[in-house]
Amino acid sequence: MWQPASERLQHFQSMLKTKLNVLTLRKEPLPTVIFHEPEAIELCSTTPLTKTKSHAGYKVTYLGKVTISGTQFLSGCTESAVKGLVERRLLAQHQGSCSSGSSLLEIRPFQVRLHHLDGHGEASLTMDTYQVARIAYCTADHSIKPNIFAWIYREINDDLTFQMDCHAVECESKLEAKKLAHSMMEAFRKTFHSMRSDGRIHKSGSSDDFTEDSSTPEDLTPDDG
Repeated sequence: MWQPASERLQHFQSMLKTKLNVLTLRKEPLPTVIFHEPEAIELCSTTPLTKTKSHAGYKVTYLGKVTISGTQFLSGCTESAVKGLVERRLLAQHQGSCSSGSSLLEIRPFQVRLHHLDGHGEASLTMDTYQVARIAYCTADHSIKPNIFAWIYREINDDLTFQMDCHAVECESKLEAKKLAHSMMEAFRKTFHSMRSDGRIHKSGSSDDFTEDSSTPEDLTPDDG
């Protein structure tokens, strides 16, 4: 049955609107519509619809953590813990019981995120978070391996007691480990500057007191415990 061009155009536009509504509900990219003539409507191809969520950070191998003693941390205080973690991983690799440990370390003000990746090193399976205010020390200076970055974290237990855990990651290079140390230092500065501004630090301290190896000055006591 013959229809005037205006009616055919109205019919195509109605069908197109329905399809676009369905695409919008599915949160898929909308196709580009090109009007050549009243009788012709062309749907152009778009980019692939499947996208993998990505995170900004440094690719690392998580070596694990070990609880250490003490509350005063000086240069070299993570050496023994890191050596133990490296040897433990080498033993697990020898026994064939070692996981890939492929991770992505994301450092930002207030929070550090460790994304544990899948076997392909792509999708994030789980994520551990660390509050910057609870990181007591960090360093990229280790004699056993120069490409290891470590930090000491004050872990709060269910009974409100705390323990100091040394976490370590192996970076792709010594330079990457140094970059992590500098990124952590910058996160410290921004975090404690904000906490001072909000009045969440009991005693005053200068952000210039931070060094590459140590995180929080002794006169800074955040409220989060």
